[in-house]
Amino acid sequence: MARAALVTVWVLLLGVIGVGSAAAETVLFDNGHGERFTISNPGPLQLTGLADIVRETGAKIAPLNQPISDASLAGVDGLVISGAFKPLQADEIEALLRFMDRGGKVAVMLHIAPPLTSLLDRLGVEYTNGVIRETENVIGNNPLDFRSTRIGSHPVMKGVTEFSLYGVWGIRNADAGSRVVAATSPKAWIDLQGDNKQKAENTASFGVAVAGEVGKGGFLIFGDDAIFQNKFLDQSNKKLAANLAAWLK
Repeated sequence: MARAALVTVWVLLLGVIGVGSAAAETVLFDNGHGERFTISNPGPLQLTGLADIVRETGAKIAPLNQPISDASLAGVDGLVISGAFKPLQADEIEALLRFMDRGGKVAVMLHIAPPLTSLLDRLGVEYTNGVIRETENVIGNNPLDFRSTRIGSHPVMKGVTEFSLYGVWGIRNADAGSRVVAATSPKAWIDLQGDNKQKAENTASFGVAVAGEVGKGGFLIFGDDAIFQNKFLDQSNKKLAANLAAWLK
């Protein structure tokens, strides 16, 4: 009888261990490079809506308040760097590359592009020296706000026919290690001379999202950080956010 009781207890313990053995995926939101729009505040320009969408996938989320390193990314599946105002240090970039090489996913959204120049250079991504002005699919009367309808192939773009942008840097792949996965119309332009006049030499189709693979993982760069802020999570941007959440896991 005693032995039977011990066997029963052991089986029950195995059941408890089995239930808790599948660790939830973890997605971190960088908060160590001057980010002003975070997952901790509920305001219109904050990222609590995106955080909720990631959480709904079953992932654990948390801010990353310390430097990016092998230690701070241990056990992490995805990292979001949205609206950084301070550059990543060289050792942080190397840690990010190792993180992706072993399977990690990194999503970057630009508010101002120059602080992330070193990171983008390592990822083979270039940015324009001004924000894009569109002539098609403009939102309201502001040419800086528009919808991208030229969507390429990437898991985050699956089922997305358009998404909205609000002041976006043009970005493109500088080498074969990355590719444009969303773009403007061919009639978009950038005011390079600062005279508010569109010229043929300033007019082109500009990338607004670039993706690439690094080892077992990869990255996705958006030229705008407003797209996932609470105020701008319209239906199409929510679809994009849901795909992003799944990809980060």
